[in-house]
Amino acid sequence: MKKHVSILVPQEAVMASIVDPRTILTGVNEFLEAAGKPARFHIQLVGLSREVKVHNGLFSVHSDVLLQDLHQTDLIIIPAISGDFKRAIEINQAFVPWIIEQYHKGAEVASLCIGAFLLAATGLLNGKECSSHWRSAEEFREMFPEVTLVDGRIVTEQDGLYSSGGATSYWNLLLYLVEKYAGREVAITASKVYALEIDRKSQSPFIMFNGQKNHEDEPIKKAQEFIEKNLAERITVEDLADKFAIGKRHFERRFKKATHNTPVEYMQRVKIEAAKKHLEISRMNVNEVMFEVGYNDTKAFRTVFKKLTGLSPIEYRNKYNKEAAVS
Repeated sequence: MKKHVSILVPQEAVMASIVDPRTILTGVNEFLEAAGKPARFHIQLVGLSREVKVHNGLFSVHSDVLLQDLHQTDLIIIPAISGDFKRAIEINQAFVPWIIEQYHKGAEVASLCIGAFLLAATGLLNGKECSSHWRSAEEFREMFPEVTLVDGRIVTEQDGLYSSGGATSYWNLLLYLVEKYAGREVAITASKVYALEIDRKSQSPFIMFNGQKNHEDEPIKKAQEFIEKNLAERITVEDLADKFAIGKRHFERRFKKATHNTPVEYMQRVKIEAAKKHLEISRMNVNEVMFEVGYNDTKAFRTVFKKLTGLSPIEYRNKYNKEAAVS
């Protein structure tokens, strides 16, 4: 029996994230039919109007069916949205009650990249984990504090709700869904045809930490700047609290509230981001990089580096440093 798949076509959608799920699911149907098996998916583009302008009006998408006319589906795919997220949710608000209704009727829901904002707007993710693009993490947490955003993970699944990491990592969620509905063998075939790495679980190597300074707590901003300017130094939380004349516990609470990291986590992320840049562009070896960013314990450095990037320092250097790759 075919699974009915509804790919939503919101206003301000990213064109590729509408085309790509349709492409891979249509391709899976073709693989199966070529093998003498029945197609697995009935795929429709679902919009609020017959013609929807997307990607800042550069493209038009023609819906197969209007939202108001579709009363039952099995899988809803929410593409990435662009621009101002609050506005994007507002102009696509009509999708929200429909998604909720279909979910309670038994449909599963998958968001691609920053389509997670529209999925989170339904409230269905409250108390659950979610993936999205790492660049929008801070804004997502501010808008949806009841959702647990998982920065590094590519695919999350809880209670029939799926989400994916940033940009093209949503292909891994699409492969995951193909495997669930059509089997491992078909998913492997799809991964080979579309040149995708199957079972990739982390987007951590791609995350660039820029510091969370989109807040109004000036002493905490100064503490962040101090950390960033003195990354080779051994700084304790007590040092920071004393320097900015704030009690240690109060400082830790304010820092976590403002940056979504504890002071120790923030220092680790600043140091590892600096280490990543050295490993990408310099000729320094791993130990030299380690000392440059203020670590003198090899095991501790490697442990924190792998925790934040998903790769060891040597693996990271080999992956991103052109000279290392050549050698």
